[in-house]
Amino acid sequence: MFKLLFKNFKVKEWLMFAISIGLIVLQVWLELKTPEYMSAITMLVETEGSAMKDIWINGGYMLACALASAVCSVIVGFFAAQVSSSFARRTRAQVFDKVIGFSKNEMKKFSTASLITRSTNDVTQLQRFVAMGLQVIIKAPIMAVWAILKILGKSWQWSVATAAAVLLVMSVIILLICIVMPKFKKMQTLTDNLNRVTRENLKGVRVVRAYNAENFEENKFENANADLTKANLFAGRMMSMLGPVMTLAMSGLSLAIYWIGASIINGSQDMQRLTMFSDMVVFSSYAMLVVMSFVMLTMIFIMLPRATVSARRINEVLNTTSSINDGGLAYPTDGQGEIIFKNVSFKYPDADEYVLKNINFTARKGETVAFIGSTGSGKSTLIDLIPRFYDVTEGQVLIDGVDVRDYKLDHLHNKLGYISQKAFLFSGTIASNLSFGDDIDGKPSEEELARAVKIAQAKDFVDKQELGFAAPITQSGTNVSGGQKQRLSIARAIARKPEIFIFDDSFSALDYKTDKKLRKALDKHLKDSTRLIVAQRIGTIKDADKIIVLDEGNMVGMGTHDELMSKCPVYKQIALSQLSKEELK
Repeated sequence: MFKLLFKNFKVKEWLMFAISIGLIVLQVWLELKTPEYMSAITMLVETEGSAMKDIWINGGYMLACALASAVCSVIVGFFAAQVSSSFARRTRAQVFDKVIGFSKNEMKKFSTASLITRSTNDVTQLQRFVAMGLQVIIKAPIMAVWAILKILGKSWQWSVATAAAVLLVMSVIILLICIVMPKFKKMQTLTDNLNRVTRENLKGVRVVRAYNAENFEENKFENANADLTKANLFAGRMMSMLGPVMTLAMSGLSLAIYWIGASIINGSQDMQRLTMFSDMVVFSSYAMLVVMSFVMLTMIFIMLPRATVSARRINEVLNTTSSINDGGLAYPTDGQGEIIFKNVSFKYPDADEYVLKNINFTARKGETVAFIGSTGSGKSTLIDLIPRFYDVTEGQVLIDGVDVRDYKLDHLHNKLGYISQKAFLFSGTIASNLSFGDDIDGKPSEEELARAVKIAQAKDFVDKQELGFAAPITQSGTNVSGGQKQRLSIARAIARKPEIFIFDDSFSALDYKTDKKLRKALDKHLKDSTRLIVAQRIGTIKDADKIIVLDEGNMVGMGTHDELMSKCPVYKQIALSQLSKEELK
C-alpha cells in the first residue's frame, strides 16, 4: 500500500508533507509545553506571597500555546486535504487509463461492477487514510515518545500504571484487527456485488417491468444489501468496542495516578509535598497525552485494514499487463484496406479448444465480404481479431500486407469503422455521438455528418428532431428505438471515413425495407471501402461479393450466394430456413 502512496506523490505533495512534519513537531512541542505552565501555576497558587501577575503571565503562555497549536493544526489539515485529494485524483486517473487499455481478455478478469468500485470506493478509502494519516500517523508517535521522555524518572509507580493502560489499549487493538481484517476484505467484494446487482437492475429496468419481475429483483437486491449490511454491522460493532476500552484506560489511569500520588504525598515530608503534588498534576497531563496518542493511532488502525484491502485491489488493476501490445508502425496514407487472413486459428486464453481453426480468405479494396453461420460458430470472434480486441493464437491477420500486431493501435483503429453487435450511444447529443472518437484527420464537419446520416438512412429521424443534430441522447441511447440507435451507430462509423468497415450484425434491428435501402446506399457511396458484414439474415448478405460460411469455427464454404447454394449444404440449410426457393431466386 505504501509503495502505491509514495509512487503517486509528486514534488508539490512531498513539499507539503515536509512542511506538515515541521508544523506537527511544533504542535507537539506546544502541547507538551502546556503542562509545564500548569505546574508553574500550581506552585504559585500553593506558595504564599505569590504575585497574581506571575499567575496571569503563565496563564497567558498557556493560552498562546493553545492558539499556536490550533493554527498549526488548521494548516496541517489544509495540506492533508490537498495531498489526499491530489493523490486520489491521480490514482483514479491511473486506474481509468489502465482499464481503457485493457483487451477483452483483461476485462473478463474484472467485472464492470468491480472496476467501478475500485476506481471510486477503493480510491476514496485510500484518500481518507492519507488525509487522516498525515495528521495522525506522524503526530501520534512523536507525541507518545516525547511525552514518555517527559515523564521518565518522575515515579516508577506512575510509569507502571501508564504502561499497563497502554498495554491494555494495544492488546485490544491487535485482537480486534485480527478479527475484523477478514470482514473488511469481504466488505469490498460485497460492495462489488451490490454495485453489480444495482447496475443490472437499472440497465434492465424495461425487461424487469415487462416480465413483472420487480419482486424477484427486489429480493435479489435485498439479499446483496443484507450481506453487506451484516458485514458492516459486524465490523462496526467490533471496532466500537475500542471506545469503551479507551474510556476505561484513560479513566482508570487518572484514578491510578491520583491514588498512587495520594499515597506518595502522604508518605512525603512537608517540604516535598508541594513538589510531589505539582509532579502529579504534570504527570497526569503527560500520561493522558500518551494514551491520547494511542487513541489517535486507533483511528488509523480502524482505517488501515480497509485501506490495505483497497490498495491491494487497486494494485491488481494497475499491475495487470495488457495482452495487446502496441506496435510501432504508422498506417500508410495510401492504404487500400485489403485484409488477408492467413492460416488464422484462435482460442481464448486458458481454453483448451480452438474457437477458430485455419481461416484463410482475402477481402480486397471495394469488396463486401459477409460472414454467416449458426450461433457460436465464431463470426464475431473472427472480426474481433482485426481491431485487435484479441490477438490470433496462430497465423496472421494482414492489412495492406502488414500484420495488424505491427501497427500502432491508434493508427489501426482510426482506419476502421467498427459497428458493434450491440449498438451503443453515449450521453450527449446526436452530433457528439456522430463525432465520437479522436481521428487523425480531425472532427467531421456538419456537412460530413449530414452525409453520414443520409447514407445510414437516419436523415428522416434527425430532421424530425426539433434541435436537429443538437437533440439530446441519453446514456445508452434509451430515448431512441433500437433501429434508430443502430442507424446512428452506422452513421458514426461512416463519419470517420475509414478504409475498412466492420458491421457486426449491425442490421438486425432494421426492417427489411430500411435494410435494403441502407445496403444500396453503402454500395453507392462507400464503394472504395472494404466492407465486412456479420449477419444472421440471408437477405442482408446475399448480394455480397464474397460470403464465408462458418460452422463450429471452421470455414465450410466461401463464394457468392449462387455458388454456395449449389455447393455448400450448411449455407443452403440456413437460406431455406429463412426464405423460400422463390424468394431466394
